[in-house]
Amino acid sequence: MNESLTERADGGRRLRLYHDLADWYPLLTPVDDYIEEAAFYRRLFQTHCQRMPRTLLDLGSGGGHNAAHLKSTFACTLVDIAPAMLTLSRRLNPTCEHIEGDMRSLRLGGVFDCILVHDAVSYMTTRDDLASVIATAFALTAPGGVALFQPDFVAETFMPGIDTGGSDGDDGRALRYLEWRWIPENMTDGYVADMAYMLRSGDGEVEVVRERHVMGLFPRAVWLELIAAAGFEPLVVPFEHSSYSDTAAEVALGLRTGAKGFT
Repeated sequence: MNESLTERADGGRRLRLYHDLADWYPLLTPVDDYIEEAAFYRRLFQTHCQRMPRTLLDLGSGGGHNAAHLKSTFACTLVDIAPAMLTLSRRLNPTCEHIEGDMRSLRLGGVFDCILVHDAVSYMTTRDDLASVIATAFALTAPGGVALFQPDFVAETFMPGIDTGGSDGDDGRALRYLEWRWIPENMTDGYVADMAYMLRSGDGEVEVVRERHVMGLFPRAVWLELIAAAGFEPLVVPFEHSSYSDTAAEVALGLRTGAKGFT
């Protein structure tokens, strides 16, 4: 979750979901909800890497919910810019390495067979920021490896509307949310997700929090152009998930061809 971008949302304030409300995040999107998509990512990496992959870098890892299901297959390194989200992930994934960093500029001492850039990439609201994330992924992908990018939408698949959800915790707390997606008339390359969270504490008190997430929205051709410009071979793959069977959701892969030096 890129802090310089999230600070511009909702009147210049940081998004509370990733900071002082971070402890509520597992109730917004429970870890078990990620089982099916993590299995899909695993299949893509194993199919498209030039040899059996062993290491994975998760850029914008959030609470570590994907890694919770991938760490049995890959040695996972998790990167996020929000310390509170890394704290959550360390509790869930104590055997994984965690690094605080900006996905646009991060450089590490090694490379990885697989790079996962999940929905945190949707906070890239300019083409320059998006290009920087893709360049980071290329720099950290081993020859013969694969980077996977999954924005919430590309321009061709964007659907304005609402989503609702949430869950109950074991400690008596509960969360419900409403997400309202729309594109303001003066906005290009982006959309707004207005979020309302209803937070019920263990004593039954309910607090309502509202905040605005400003998201990037780019045509598929821009994604493919930037992935190719970074040095990858680009590939678009339909997102295979039972909850998205009636949509055109997709992921983009960057294949770093050439197995020389792949370890």
